[in-house]
Amino acid sequence: MAKRRSTHSPSTNRPPPSATGRATPGAIQNLLLAALPAVDRERLVPTMDTVPLKLKDLLHKPGDQIRFVYFPGGGFCSIVTVLHDGGMVEVATIGREGAVGVTAVLDGTPPSSASMVQGATDTCYRMTADAFRHEMDRRGAFYELLTRYSQALVGFIMQSTACNSVHSIEQRLARWLLKAQDRMGTNDFPLTQEFVAMMLGATRPTVTVVAGTLQKAGLIRYHRGVVRILDRENLESASCECYRAATNLLQAVTSARSRAPGTR
Repeated sequence: MAKRRSTHSPSTNRPPPSATGRATPGAIQNLLLAALPAVDRERLVPTMDTVPLKLKDLLHKPGDQIRFVYFPGGGFCSIVTVLHDGGMVEVATIGREGAVGVTAVLDGTPPSSASMVQGATDTCYRMTADAFRHEMDRRGAFYELLTRYSQALVGFIMQSTACNSVHSIEQRLARWLLKAQDRMGTNDFPLTQEFVAMMLGATRPTVTVVAGTLQKAGLIRYHRGVVRILDRENLESASCECYRAATNLLQAVTSARSRAPGTR
């Protein structure tokens, strides 16, 4: 896939979000944590910090040892591969259906990718890497759920790779906008042309043309870095099968059929 050279340094010197308090088991907004059996959820969640995620915060940096795993309660993060020349290419997005930093923590080696906040949220559950490994070593419900999620995330990345190879930029932009709307839970959210170009592996002039096409069709409105979804149904039609395939893949992780025994 083509790469887009970054023209800014998104919060590269900003530390991970500071803790704002301890999480409580009730009304959990992250779908993975909410899908745990009650006994595991009530034991684990109070040990986590709740932190806000701000737009363009870097949760993980290439080459740095991962200290925390993040379970977003809203918004979403982009996992980007950072190239030697400073270029960045998005390889996955993660919202409240998943967790950020899982595979790198399990592997134990510093990641070559970066995790960047692209949709802000006031609530994210933060678990230390040591606590995450310890819980996985118990081989209980948490292990089973996170293993299923890790497998689904790999499938999501493979689907996105295929999409980037065979589908048009217009289809890929429509797919990405649908996933962003799903995770943000609103029709309006910030989106810069620079980030879209990085996401699609395209130039900014190409992004202008593609976004203009969707706007002229009445599917979106894009103005001063904010996009509004106007016609969800036809935006899905403008997308490709990859949106539904990837969505189903992630939803299956926490569906009733695949939950660990004892889940309420």
